[in-house]
Amino acid sequence: MQNIIKKADVLIEAIPYIRKFRNTITVVKLGGSLEDNNQVQNEILKDIIFLSSVGIKTVLVHGGGRRISARMQQAGLVPRFLDGLRITDARVMEIVKNTLHQRNLELTRQIRRLGWKARSLCGKKHEIIWAEKLFPHGEDIGFVAEVSSINIRPIVSALNADEIPVLTPLGFGSDGRTYNINADQAACDIAAALKAEKFILITDIKGILRNKSDESTIISTLTIKKARDLIKKGIINTGMIPKVRAIIRALNNGVKKTHIIDGRLAHALLLEIFTDKGIGTEIICCSK
Repeated sequence: MQNIIKKADVLIEAIPYIRKFRNTITVVKLGGSLEDNNQVQNEILKDIIFLSSVGIKTVLVHGGGRRISARMQQAGLVPRFLDGLRITDARVMEIVKNTLHQRNLELTRQIRRLGWKARSLCGKKHEIIWAEKLFPHGEDIGFVAEVSSINIRPIVSALNADEIPVLTPLGFGSDGRTYNINADQAACDIAAALKAEKFILITDIKGILRNKSDESTIISTLTIKKARDLIKKGIINTGMIPKVRAIIRALNNGVKKTHIIDGRLAHALLLEIFTDKGIGTEIICCSK
């Protein structure tokens, strides 16, 4: 009986947060680093369904980096990156498209199996993500682009139907071609276009660390200015660079709260939204 009472107490404590965030939009980006951990993925999707069931409209954007790299290696191709962006020629682009499509269907079906409605959306097919070819440091890295604009209508249509939109980060170029979009950037730009209350990036690390080999050095809160300083100093590096740059872009375009959290922690998403104390790294516009 005591355990049942404790569960009821937890639900009562969540009421103020449910009232505060009901009818707002939260965009969640699920990192590809968690894609092969079925148990973790299942728990994250349950959290997303809980949010949707209490009126917090939730959009799921997914990556697929680990599987893409594995399939490239199976095809005899060596994954190469520049500033965290995958160098994508025509052969790699085919692998990217096929892998992300399969991943999208997997997540959509899993949400449905867990008892909620989901809508599979592709940034290119549904003309959601309009893209402009990217030349980092002046180099041509193939079919890689940044977001030029977001068409939110297909996403809003799904949300209005009480569905969870599950979105593949592929872009539609002005030349009609399909482009590989960094999933973190795509998710942040979608959050900005939707004027989201929260953007939450779920990955397999605690957050931003001062020392990447020591999880106790987690930085709980960063301003945009401090985050840029840490990039210059090399503390924020490799694949974390496009994540942080995308978050800064989202904050500068109207997203109210951004967070990087560890999806391996049970109910990390619910803890982030329904408790005062954050569990990862929060990046904000300016000092509180």
